[in-house]
Amino acid sequence: MTDRSARAWWTNRWLRAAVVAVMLGAWPACNRHTVGPEEAAYAPLDFVLESVDGTEVSLADFRGRPLVINFWATWCGPCKQEVPWFVEFAEKYQDQGLTIVGISVDDTPADIQAFSEQYNVNYPMLVGLGRDDVARAYDALMAIPVTWLIRPDGRVHAKVTGIHGKDWFDQQIQELF
Repeated sequence: MTDRSARAWWTNRWLRAAVVAVMLGAWPACNRHTVGPEEAAYAPLDFVLESVDGTEVSLADFRGRPLVINFWATWCGPCKQEVPWFVEFAEKYQDQGLTIVGISVDDTPADIQAFSEQYNVNYPMLVGLGRDDVARAYDALMAIPVTWLIRPDGRVHAKVTGIHGKDWFDQQIQELF
C-alpha cells in the first residue's frame, strides 16, 4: 500500500467509522466473562496474603460468604475510579454478608495504607507485591483492574478485566446472593 492509498483509506470517513465501531464493539466482549451456573468453576487458588497491618488473611476465611476480589494498584486510573464503588458496595451489602477484598499487585504496605486512608476504604486491603503466583492464578499479572465475583459456595460467578460501570457491578453483586 502506498502512502497515498493509505491516506485515502484513513480519510474515507465511512471506513474509519466502521473500523472504530468494530474496535469499540469488541473491547467489552474481550474484557468481560460472566460464568453461567452450568459452567461455574471454583476459585482457582486458596491464598494467604498479608494485610497492610501485617495480619495474614486466607481466601478460605471468606468461604460461605459472597466475595468480591479486586486486583488493583495505586497508580492505576481505572482502579481509582472503581474503589469508591467498592467502598459503597461494602457498606450497602454488609448486612447480607458481602466481603470485598482489594489486592494491590505492586504497592508497599505503606503506599496501600495511604491510599486506603485517602479513599476511605472500608474493606480489607492485602499486599500482593512479590506474589506473582496469586496474580497469575487470578489472571491479574498482565492487566488490572481484575475483579472476581465469587458465590458463597466458592464458585466463580464472574471474572472481569478492565473497568466496568458501577451499575454493572451492583447487578453482579446482587446475583451473588
